[in-house]
Amino acid sequence: MSPLLDSFAAAFEALPVREAAGLGPARRAAFEALLRDGLPHARVEAWKYTPLRALERRAFAAAPPAAPAVDAAVLAGIPAPRLVLVNGRFDAALTDLSGLAAGVVCRPLSQALHDGDARQVNFMARDYARADEPFARLNAALADEGLVLRVPEGVDAGTVHVVLVGAPDADRAWHLRHLVELRRGAALRIVEHRIAAGTHAHLGNEILHAHLAQGARLLHARVQDDAPAATAFLRTEAVLAREAHYRRLDLELGAGLSRHELNVSLQGEGAQVDANGVLLGSGRRHLDTRLGLDHVAPGTACNLLWRGLGAGRSRVVFHGGILIRAGADGTAADLSNKNLLLSADAEIDSQPVLEIHADEVKAAHGATVGQLDPTSLFYLRSRGLPAEAARALLTAAFCRETLAVLDADLREPLTRRLDAALARLEAA
Repeated sequence: MSPLLDSFAAAFEALPVREAAGLGPARRAAFEALLRDGLPHARVEAWKYTPLRALERRAFAAAPPAAPAVDAAVLAGIPAPRLVLVNGRFDAALTDLSGLAAGVVCRPLSQALHDGDARQVNFMARDYARADEPFARLNAALADEGLVLRVPEGVDAGTVHVVLVGAPDADRAWHLRHLVELRRGAALRIVEHRIAAGTHAHLGNEILHAHLAQGARLLHARVQDDAPAATAFLRTEAVLAREAHYRRLDLELGAGLSRHELNVSLQGEGAQVDANGVLLGSGRRHLDTRLGLDHVAPGTACNLLWRGLGAGRSRVVFHGGILIRAGADGTAADLSNKNLLLSADAEIDSQPVLEIHADEVKAAHGATVGQLDPTSLFYLRSRGLPAEAARALLTAAFCRETLAVLDADLREPLTRRLDAALARLEAA
């Protein structure tokens, strides 16, 4: 085996909660499948643009038994209710659930595993059968922490902040599993902050399950701004019932290697997803985002607006897949992926895919890769703006369009986060 898999094998054998809640057989089956098939190589289509050879040569220690201490200042501006994890461990001192709506359950996965009730963690028993899902299998085997958030029927839970902090330590790997469950007519806003409290080179491997019952409404804003040497493998599995509405924004601003798979199954008639994102490549960063929208029921809709920037020697990869199944008549699907190359050494790969097996649908997809418009640059320069300021203004305008998916009160602070990342890009 590779040093990477060797380190994960040691973590698996030492995992304290390996048998908790009856998950032992499922965990072992997932890990044996990972060892049997190994990590995918470049000839595997889903990993064609994201080679793992360098990662295979690394080894990671398991997450520490308890969250290391970090300065509370890293949470400046992040209000309650909030749940905080540091280096993959729940931090009770920094967590503040005051103001949480009555009836809403918000607790760390470790508590649910400790309780041992299999019904509370049955989402963790999912089987990942494909060989090109190595990190999902790894998560199924090793996940021991995360967030469990359940909103009762008809309750508007307001906003909950989830903060995942990477702090300096030996190279660590953690495997988090999250569940967000909204019952019929429930509503929730999640703001996810991924931040670094210092230099580190950890690996985070996470899966989030989002279950939206009939008429439920979920807004999920995720800001990934981790350390430049961090590695992140993230996967979202969302299932939408009738008339459910899922809004999402992903700002990929940090980490050295980051891959996010967003899979949404629209299973109920009238279900809708609006998912936007910004992929900000700089330095030698590698960003890989894969969308999988599965329209199962009739009258469903998806609107996808993604923007990519490639600077330095970075590589930005985007795969936007939309499947409209037989019987999903009346579906409306729209995907736009536009990308700017800001450096001759950067690379951007875009793959829009539209597969239709139904009648009477309205579907469109498009992708472009180009540079800043010289006419617009000339216009701004002719009005007295320096060249750098003109480029920064056009770049910000190019990205800010995606933030329209947010409510107004969230749009302003996340615009500031995006602008700060763009400023770092301009200064590099």
